[in-house]
Amino acid sequence: MDIQLKRGLLEICVLKALQKQDSYGYQIIKDLSSCMTLSESTLYPILRRMEAAGCVTEYSVEHSGRLRKYYHLTGDGQSRIDGFLREWSEVKAAYDYIQGE
Repeated sequence: MDIQLKRGLLEICVLKALQKQDSYGYQIIKDLSSCMTLSESTLYPILRRMEAAGCVTEYSVEHSGRLRKYYHLTGDGQSRIDGFLREWSEVKAAYDYIQGE
């Protein structure tokens, strides 16, 4: 898969995972395992980019004596999901064209 296309899909999937509830890295990877393989070395740069873009915020919670970083979807993050869903018909049309349907 084209790296840019995959990157965009990964970002939207991470945002979607956070739409349901705030979460931490390992749980996000686990939640997305049904649709894609995602490693920590891929996830954390995505989360940093999304935080810099204002799509997520982070906060820490103590868990078993250690601090665990949780990520929260912001309004801008929700807007990114909504935009992707609005544009999906164009993506689907391109896919159908490539498939010859």
